[in-house]
Amino acid sequence: MATFQPSLECDNISNIHSEQTDSDLIQKADERYRETLPNLPKGKGWMTQHLVQYQGFWVNPDAALKNLMWIQDHFKPRPTDIFLASFPKSGTTWLKALIFAIVNRTRYGFADHPLLTTGPHDCFPFLYAHLYEKDRSRFDLDGFPSPRLLSSHIPYASLPNSMTDNQSYRFIYICRDPKDVLVSTWLFMNKLRPKELAPLSLEEAFELFCQGISPYGPFWDHVLGYWRASLETPEKILFLKYEELKEEPFVIVKSLGEFLGYPFSLEEESKGVVEEIVKLCSFENLSNLEVNRTSVQKFSKGATVDNRHFFREGKVGDWKNYLTAEMVERLDEITYHNLLASGLLFPS
Repeated sequence: MATFQPSLECDNISNIHSEQTDSDLIQKADERYRETLPNLPKGKGWMTQHLVQYQGFWVNPDAALKNLMWIQDHFKPRPTDIFLASFPKSGTTWLKALIFAIVNRTRYGFADHPLLTTGPHDCFPFLYAHLYEKDRSRFDLDGFPSPRLLSSHIPYASLPNSMTDNQSYRFIYICRDPKDVLVSTWLFMNKLRPKELAPLSLEEAFELFCQGISPYGPFWDHVLGYWRASLETPEKILFLKYEELKEEPFVIVKSLGEFLGYPFSLEEESKGVVEEIVKLCSFENLSNLEVNRTSVQKFSKGATVDNRHFFREGKVGDWKNYLTAEMVERLDEITYHNLLASGLLFPS
């Protein structure tokens, strides 16, 4: 399935040179990876047998760690890049669709919009999606026209200086109540967990999450990194909460347009463009589309995920159907303790 950010045409000589350069860069990243991996602390994995701790955060020891190292060493951002950052299972898929629709609203009509036939992760790829792809043209980052829409789960502290020093880049970060994040992550990871590994129980997942051992965790450190950066540079980082997006989608969509430099005109508002975008990207609409019910999303190194797994409930407070009162009390206490001095609050 092709991405809707087409690559530029190059002659054969340029293609060969680019492929050689890419191969050299990937080889260098592989060498650093092999040198670093044996020395990293290990913890129990959610989707894999174990996670490793790198620069204070827990990541998958294979693809995630290797991708992160490549980005730190070799990614070259553009001043016009738009980045979506998030902790996993915090509303990433929905926000990808919204941002793509906002930025491209004069390019596509709602009746034949790309989101009707293409999953949000193909319209708005992960930053490292092109790595290890056999068909490199699918996600040729250098060939993407500006503005490039790129997402990642990378903690703010682990981003390369090239992405944090320039004030022209735009980051949107979305966070979510950790109780819903825990439940959603547990359900999602168990669907992807290899058959040779026993399912991860909710009790195990809860303990690991509380200890900070989850993909890109600790959750609280991840959220605080972007929260503090947004307070220091609000013109660069827009910090959103999933719960607020659910409650006031029209307000947030208009705020996103303003922040990204694509404000809605009075004429657009009067014609109901904001409402059309919210409707197009709604959970009910996206989850029922053929592409999101039957297609497969490809990630690096051949990993695949059914698109339908990205659309489960989309509800606020679904944790009430899974967590015990004791779990809720403990997790709320940990959250309060970690966020007390930050001014960032989640509903209890």
